[in-house]
Amino acid sequence: MGRVVRVARRYWVVTLTLGVGLTGIVLALTGAGAAVPWLFGVYALAVAAWQAVGMIRDILRGHWGLDVLAVTAIVATVVVGEYIAALIVVLMLTGGEALEDYAGRRAKRELDALLARAPQYAHRIVDDHFVDVAIDEVRPGDVLLVRPSEIVPVDGTLRSAETSMDQSSITGESMPVEKRAGDELLSGSVNGHLAVEMTATATAADSQYQQIVALVAGAAASKAPVVRLADRYAVPFTVFSLLLGGVAWWLSGDPVRFAEVLVLATPCPLLIAAPVAFIGGMSRAARNGIIVKGGGVLEQLAKVRTAVFDKTGTLTHGEPEVVAIRPEPGFDADGLLALVASAEQYSSHVLAASMIDAAAGRGLRLTEAETAREAATNGVVARIGGREVVVGKYAYVLDHAPDARRTDIAPGELAVYVAVDGAFAGALLARDRLRDNARDTLARLNALGVTHTMMLTGDGQATADHIAAELGIERVRAECLPADKVREVAEVPERPVIMVGDGVNDAPVLAAADVGIAMGARGATAASESADAVILVDDVSRTAKAVEIGRDTVRIALQSIWLGIAVSVGLMIVAAFGLIPATAGALLQEVVDLATILAALRAIGGRRDAAAAAAASPSPASVASR
Repeated sequence: MGRVVRVARRYWVVTLTLGVGLTGIVLALTGAGAAVPWLFGVYALAVAAWQAVGMIRDILRGHWGLDVLAVTAIVATVVVGEYIAALIVVLMLTGGEALEDYAGRRAKRELDALLARAPQYAHRIVDDHFVDVAIDEVRPGDVLLVRPSEIVPVDGTLRSAETSMDQSSITGESMPVEKRAGDELLSGSVNGHLAVEMTATATAADSQYQQIVALVAGAAASKAPVVRLADRYAVPFTVFSLLLGGVAWWLSGDPVRFAEVLVLATPCPLLIAAPVAFIGGMSRAARNGIIVKGGGVLEQLAKVRTAVFDKTGTLTHGEPEVVAIRPEPGFDADGLLALVASAEQYSSHVLAASMIDAAAGRGLRLTEAETAREAATNGVVARIGGREVVVGKYAYVLDHAPDARRTDIAPGELAVYVAVDGAFAGALLARDRLRDNARDTLARLNALGVTHTMMLTGDGQATADHIAAELGIERVRAECLPADKVREVAEVPERPVIMVGDGVNDAPVLAAADVGIAMGARGATAASESADAVILVDDVSRTAKAVEIGRDTVRIALQSIWLGIAVSVGLMIVAAFGLIPATAGALLQEVVDLATILAALRAIGGRRDAAAAAAASPSPASVASR
């Protein structure tokens, strides 16, 4: 009952209209039927006047909307004495607005869920007891308690031994993720059944979930250009409807015929279809781990012809792995790797983690250095077990070991050289791996009509050409600075252009592209803020999904608009011959409104995504047969 009251208050004009209708029925049943035409007529004209005020304001601003037809239909039905039809037109107009609002609320629930779930408080541990503090007061280094089934308030690391986390709202990953001490915890994740302690590594404003919430809030406040396409039909549709009604009046000599035509010309389908479809598309994108900053982005995605990609971290993992160890005589592969990894513990270079991971993968024990120093960008020198170990670039190692020599590398590879006690000890080769689904992503984009591809990277030409050849990318620009990337994207002739990147250095080109898509899973804030869409998971294939959603949304929006136009025109033509009374026409138009909303709600795409997921997943039978 309480829910019904809330809905009635929210849509009070609809409630009032229904109240006027019920009052008219009571008056007719109690013998006071003469008052009904006055009640219905005065109320209908009052609503028409209210709508006319907004209509005139729009016209004075140079904007001709579809309200002209609605107001004209109400006035016409009252003038010719079709009071019941007039009230139904009022109900249709106000009810259409209410249905649009309801459909919008239904379609936005995935977006609203993110906003509603934003944590407000954290349990900070102080001297063996906890104190509830506002989430904005949490600072890096604070120790926090996360109770069972609570949302992780800020980004941090796990202090307790282990737990499981539901990260579906952040990454889209449906299965709980097992976490152990030291593992990263993302704000917005839901803790499992154990209370755990964590150490905050970021403030609330800098945490993953709050950044996503900010993006969602911005996305929900946008109106797409295609939504205004309905208003482009306003003038021709209004002129056609008035002319058809005038011709029907002139040929029949009956002014009621004019009202019967206009009742069916009420433009609610055009007003409702596009907004509902675009809100549904944004909701579908959010459910697929893509935050789209407005319906206009979906329209651009639907028309994309060229896809431009950054290389490192986008088409590749951005984390090089050791692919070969080439020791000199006197050293074996495991011994050389153990020395290198032990020294790299004291380096901040991106390759250091790769060497350490490779050693861990082989089960090698690392040794603590007696002394260590790093020469930024060149290498590291460490004394390990009484021996001097030098790891780094060829020129740097050559200064410490005159017998060092270059090793052969393939395109896309890089070499790390090693010297021990002043003698060349060997080299290790590393390569940044292609993402497993990068090739499939490009194929899907091509199937969606994005037939031109380009790669922009700061890497050398040989590496860039090698990656492009593996993926079948047609255009490559290497050794690019951020300004070079902006210029290259501006010069692409086949537009619109999407640019996909992940780093701070990609922020300018993401802002300059027709649609900038940021790989935001690693929290590249600058890239995410400058982009038009943000992929929340570390999955480049969502780029193709974004284009697919954009195309589906625009197609459904236009289908819904034309459905409303076609059905309305067909019914108007029938009414012009006097075959649909005004009251029946008003009721039929309500059916048209409902059909238009249902058609537009297809943009939410739940069944379509579920079918695609089922098609992509192996059947139980096929799994069992392996």
